[in-house]
Amino acid sequence: MRSSYLTATLLPLALLPLVLLAPALGAPLYAQEAPSPGGPPPATDAPPIPVADIDSPAIKVNVNLVNLYFSARDKEGFITNLVKEDCSLTEDKTPQTIKNFTKEKNLPLTIGLLLDTSGSQMNVLPLEQQSGATFLRNVLTPKDEAFLISFDINVDLLADYTNRASEIQHALNKAQINTGAGTGSVTGNGDPRGTLLFDAVFLAANEKLRPEAGRKVLVLLTDGGDQGSQETLKSATEAAQKANALVYVILIADHAFYGGGWNLADSGERDMEKMATDTGGRVINVGNNGKRLEDAFQQIQDELRTQYLASYTPTNAKADGTYRKIDLACGKGLKIQTRKGYYAISDTAQ
Repeated sequence: MRSSYLTATLLPLALLPLVLLAPALGAPLYAQEAPSPGGPPPATDAPPIPVADIDSPAIKVNVNLVNLYFSARDKEGFITNLVKEDCSLTEDKTPQTIKNFTKEKNLPLTIGLLLDTSGSQMNVLPLEQQSGATFLRNVLTPKDEAFLISFDINVDLLADYTNRASEIQHALNKAQINTGAGTGSVTGNGDPRGTLLFDAVFLAANEKLRPEAGRKVLVLLTDGGDQGSQETLKSATEAAQKANALVYVILIADHAFYGGGWNLADSGERDMEKMATDTGGRVINVGNNGKRLEDAFQQIQDELRTQYLASYTPTNAKADGTYRKIDLACGKGLKIQTRKGYYAISDTAQ
């Protein structure tokens, strides 16, 4: 069982709609007056229920359709004229038949923006706030939704689902650096410093994105370092994969915080590369340059506008919860960006 600090902020928001709906759902149960005891049954014009319908067992239909959102590019840029016949697909090296193939420029988009507010981001936080707000203004349409989570020694939901970029911007502007100095660490390890990056990804994917349909994206603004998380790189990545969410990581760091000795490899670049690659996203390193940060958001925006959706029913129909490796190719010289695999939903999970 995970510590309560991980879900204290997010879980009440997940449960709130149920609490609010309870009176509305319960009211009709008392609106009809019961017939008097011993009296005749109330008249009805409805036809009698056929006996066959009563006795027939329920039919369970399990449609195991795997959806792959992907983009394709060559040296000149993104390719926007692919058709189904251009692509081939294998699962665990076994060829699969692509059933559906569409361009998904207009499909609703769900974005989770994860903001590193640990001490290492002190001098770059204003850049992140400004560029993140601009990105959401340019990307969000009335049918899209976004939420904002900050992570430091805590994981906090700063703005819940909304299609209004102004609401996210307001929450972004209120975000503050939190090193936990003088308050101790919520991880219980006695160290007031911490960056719960893996916990934030796990919570965002598992509790926010997993129940949603359509295209789902996590955008992380961080230097890639994790300190104090209960989740691991593996469990956080798996949560994103099971939510079918692409993870984009914008590596940004305050060089002064590290005394000029900042090393990407030491601060988690390799972890971020693996997480992004395994989920179909990618890492964009911007250092502490505001213009490069704006360009990074523009790249992500362009990719989201040139995505395709390829769907197939796996030849391996076992619902055993195992990981299946996917390989998608759409012609020589094209770089395909998509997730590397998925977890088959087990019967128990269903």
